[in-house]
Amino acid sequence: MNAIFYFIIYQISRLPLGILYLFADFLFFILYTVIGYRRKVIRTNLENSFPEKSKEEIRIIHRKFYRNFCDYLVETLKTFSISQDELDKRHTYSNSEVFEEIKAEKKNLMFMAGHIFNWEWYVGTAKIMGIENTVAVYHKIKNPFWNDKINAMRGKFGTVPMDMKDVLRHIMKVPNDGNHSFLFVADQSPKQSAVHYFIEFLNQRTPVFNGFDKIARKKNMGVIYAKTVKVKRGYYHTTFIRLEPKNEQFEENEIVHQFFGHLEKTIQEHPDNWLWSHKRWKYANL
Repeated sequence: MNAIFYFIIYQISRLPLGILYLFADFLFFILYTVIGYRRKVIRTNLENSFPEKSKEEIRIIHRKFYRNFCDYLVETLKTFSISQDELDKRHTYSNSEVFEEIKAEKKNLMFMAGHIFNWEWYVGTAKIMGIENTVAVYHKIKNPFWNDKINAMRGKFGTVPMDMKDVLRHIMKVPNDGNHSFLFVADQSPKQSAVHYFIEFLNQRTPVFNGFDKIARKKNMGVIYAKTVKVKRGYYHTTFIRLEPKNEQFEENEIVHQFFGHLEKTIQEHPDNWLWSHKRWKYANL
């Protein structure tokens, strides 16, 4: 049954994005108007993050978020069959020189991003990096069939998908020689048992992962933040920003604060383009 469903999904993904966006428009109508998908979660997240905004401003951001979210869904579907050439036209980059800089220093790379639409299209950045071994860190999907298919999609342009549980061991094992990069979408909410550190983020006390900070400092890795902006429907631009220590070396949790500081600015500039539908602050009061 999974194989049949995947065959259908793959064939649909081969349709031009212009047609797939018609599906996105219909999905927007269903999720926003009919179902009200996670309406309360989204509205609460927006109101708490932007207390200075009026109800009308929140409503506009809320509606635009659903538009972007539905575009993200069909764009992710398209990723199953999209070519490198088409992806390169739709996702452009600037300041890619930082990759050469870090590689010349013979440091491995930690590539950090948030759930800014469309983060799935970072799969095409391996060519831009020019680094021999590129790992995309992910959370394993319970269904083995779909886990394999999603990994194949994420690995089609040269990245190697790797379960987060295995990444630490792998990073510590490989030489820090500038030939390895690791892609983290690092703004998830930790499980309750993994909540160990809090920061102030979007006007709220926020539990965050800080394991990547420990890894990067211990291995003396180069760290880059990917700032992505939705230029227009189906087109994105990412600027690569290198995170630098204030002193000679990063202090404990300095990378955490820099990453979330950049991410907060990105969200504030384009608030409708972040994944507001997840329960990001459910453990904020621990």
